[in-house]
Amino acid sequence: MKKILNKSLLRKVKGFTLIEMSIVLFIISLLVLIILPNLASQRKHATGVHKDAMVSVVQTQIDLYENENGSDAISFETLEKGDYLTKSQVSKAQNEDIEIVGDKAIQKK
Repeated sequence: MKKILNKSLLRKVKGFTLIEMSIVLFIISLLVLIILPNLASQRKHATGVHKDAMVSVVQTQIDLYENENGSDAISFETLEKGDYLTKSQVSKAQNEDIEIVGDKAIQKK
């Protein structure tokens, strides 16, 4: 009799019930719903920081060019020819709508 009881108890303990699995899946889905929107906002924030950093880099190179060459008409082409910016930096700056107005680097809105 004890053997039969022990076997039946062991069978019940071996697996998870449908309710337990449903609860676990529900908790996981809640966590995903909380985390995913946060990741999207972090991506937007990182993109904004990158754009600000690129404006700062271009402005620094404009200032260096002015200190060494005077204040001629400064453009991305003159900064690239003078080895102040690389070709990839120029293309990234133009893709992010950064332009040079006078002696200032600004981002179009």
